[in-house]
Amino acid sequence: MNQLDALKLHTTVVADTGDFKQLAQFKPQDATTNPSLILKAVQKADYQPLLLGTVRRFKDRPLDEIMDRLLVRFGCEILSLIPGRVSTEVDARLSFDTPATVARGERLIELYQAEGVHIDRVLIKVAATWEGIQAAEQLEKRGIHTNLTLLFSFCQAVACGQARVQLISPFVGRIYDWYKKSAGSDWDEAAHAGANDPGVKSVREIFNHYKHFGIATEIMGASFRNVGQITALAGCDLLTISPDLLAQLAASEAPLARALDASAAAALDLPAAQFDEAGFRFALNQDAMATEKLAEGIRGFVVDAVKLEQLMLAAQANA
Repeated sequence: MNQLDALKLHTTVVADTGDFKQLAQFKPQDATTNPSLILKAVQKADYQPLLLGTVRRFKDRPLDEIMDRLLVRFGCEILSLIPGRVSTEVDARLSFDTPATVARGERLIELYQAEGVHIDRVLIKVAATWEGIQAAEQLEKRGIHTNLTLLFSFCQAVACGQARVQLISPFVGRIYDWYKKSAGSDWDEAAHAGANDPGVKSVREIFNHYKHFGIATEIMGASFRNVGQITALAGCDLLTISPDLLAQLAASEAPLARALDASAAAALDLPAAQFDEAGFRFALNQDAMATEKLAEGIRGFVVDAVKLEQLMLAAQANA
């Protein structure tokens, strides 16, 4: 049995890609997208017709609506190839605007429903800012399920659990990146590998807290840099993995055992935790890594959303 098949015994495997033509070979349950992945996809010849076709069909609509229609088009293509759910992201420029995030999430769902997609097959991705978490809570109350992304800290995870969001995406690789960069020449790769990886440790802390206190929110580890981070989180609810790393797992016959266990977490002696807005903002402020990576992540998604808009404007001019 290869490592990918072994991982599927313990964890729901999710493909982290906008390149849906790669999905069939890995047979993931779910798939996730974001502006950066869609931008990367539409620059490939195989996917340019999707961009051009969407822009031509809706060229007289506002640019933000065309963007959402393009995201939904990709999502529908992905859903035709997987049995589970696709995550589609709200514009990162709305990360600090609760009402606008709610409105955009509702529109994305309406567009999916117009294509015949059931509401339970879509997760609306929202940045895990305080405002984003509040928006997600409102969407969940309306039956729209959410995926809280750009999650780097325990306080973000606790607040998401309080809001009863469907799923969170802690970013393992970006946490690892920050600590490695911060340590500079003092970084010891071997000492921080596997279970000792700072990103892995962050997800394990969240997993143990959720399972100990019976929090139903799903945990989906994301943003992996190497196979070791993935195998160290076998047993996590879900793991969203790039096609390159999925291929590495599929090519390896090395043994893979469960690393996270909900029943073991339930037996731990852990303190309760909860955050109001002031407590959340202070806790996030005290975590330099999470503060920096959240802001950086939002900026990065905004840059790629703008680039995607520029491609759409160019297509619109030629339509």
